[in-house]
Amino acid sequence: MNQAYALVLYYSTHGATRNLADKLAQGIEQGGLEARVRTVSAVRTLDQPGQQTQPDTGAPYVTREDLVNCSALAMGSPVRFGNMAAALKYFWDSTSNEWLAGELVGKPACVFTSGASLHGGQESTLLTMLLPLLHHGMLVLGTPFTEPELNRTQQGGTPYGPSHVAGIDNNVRLSDSEQRLALAQGQRLANIAKTLI
Repeated sequence: MNQAYALVLYYSTHGATRNLADKLAQGIEQGGLEARVRTVSAVRTLDQPGQQTQPDTGAPYVTREDLVNCSALAMGSPVRFGNMAAALKYFWDSTSNEWLAGELVGKPACVFTSGASLHGGQESTLLTMLLPLLHHGMLVLGTPFTEPELNRTQQGGTPYGPSHVAGIDNNVRLSDSEQRLALAQGQRLANIAKTLI
């Protein structure tokens, strides 16, 4: 039997969503489950060069095996006009075979995001990321208000999942509250996944 793991799947252009992904992965591992961090390639227009085999830095590109064999999923995207990034949408649009086979049914999942401003569409972005997970039959986990930081944060953090306010120049680091919420969400995902394995 393969080692159980949670797939932390993200897309990040300036590093803020990647930093949040790393915190969720840390929480998953603190919860006693391996975290496998993966990314997706950018969607290219016709006048841009083709996709590399693997990115120059950061996590490797996700494979079908990473997705199908995971015990849990955490998915993150930067805010794109209140929606998930096209690269993640493109990835999910290619998962019809996995959907038809029910490969993800019953597996726990959560979402996270990063945006330039507090009111720039973080919650709607999180909601858009939930839709393909629901169609795949995954068990969606939010961040409960029993997490004290959710009631105190002045930066990111929502009941739909962890979030980060990166600033207009993407130079704001994860706040203590944002880090604690991401760690708690990762631990929650791991704990629930372990009860279902």
